[in-house]
Amino acid sequence: MKRLPPLPALHTFLITARCCNFTRAAELLHITQGAVSRQISGLESHLGFRLFHRQARGLSLTAQGRDFFPRIEQVFGLIEEAVDQVGTGQQTLQLKAPTCITRWLLPRLLQWQQERPDVPVELTTTIAHDVDFRRERFDAAVVYGASPDDSLHVHHLFDEQLTPVCAQSLVDGSRPLEQFSDLEQHMLLHPTLDEQDWTHWLKAAGTRLSNVGKGQHFDTMDLAMTVASQGSGVAMGDWSLIGEDLSTGRLVTPFDLKLKTGAAYYFVYPNREEPTPQLRQLLNWLLAQAATRKP
Repeated sequence: MKRLPPLPALHTFLITARCCNFTRAAELLHITQGAVSRQISGLESHLGFRLFHRQARGLSLTAQGRDFFPRIEQVFGLIEEAVDQVGTGQQTLQLKAPTCITRWLLPRLLQWQQERPDVPVELTTTIAHDVDFRRERFDAAVVYGASPDDSLHVHHLFDEQLTPVCAQSLVDGSRPLEQFSDLEQHMLLHPTLDEQDWTHWLKAAGTRLSNVGKGQHFDTMDLAMTVASQGSGVAMGDWSLIGEDLSTGRLVTPFDLKLKTGAAYYFVYPNREEPTPQLRQLLNWLLAQAATRKP
């Protein structure tokens, strides 16, 4: 196998060829002018041809030097690109998500960090349901609502499925929840001020309640479900988000009816960019996790 020239000498040639001046090259490389001259001479001896014409007024590339220069420049460009890509791979992925999905998302991101500590994720939560990548510096986001437009790469996670949730103690109490009309005897917890979630679900259930407007209202579904888990009432929850709560017994679903509202959760990233391998891995992992929640 042919012995390759030493990498430092090639780098010294690259810098010297760009400025054609030993003194300037020495300044850029933080070595002495003599060291530059010796490295170039050694490289020329190794290659078997001259790279520079030494002239009274300075240096100029020989024909072989002019042919050699762009090839070496390309090699170092590839090295820099490889370093940048590896370095990018170690950077933290910036993810945005609405607070309403944190009950589902946070436990999974904790699991992801245990399995993939080499791909850290920093989550920013917000009451906003969308994202504007033109103004917000995130690698990706989870959004809620109707399907986003084609300005984004869009991956469907799961549909919103409304169903009442409460603590087991409420079901086991003196006023059990055996039929829809039993909700009349309990405090209804609303995840929104407009009461639309309860209104839509009760319409699908074919039930009218007189206490809909007398319940407690919260800013987010997550907060309403947290209060429900403490036995303070029945919240309208999203079945797709509460797997951890159901498995641990923090919440139960007293009825089987699940109402798909047409809204859904989507994993999105800018359409103008291809995802990094790390972002693609996180996406595929979350899609696999989401698939387990679909009935």
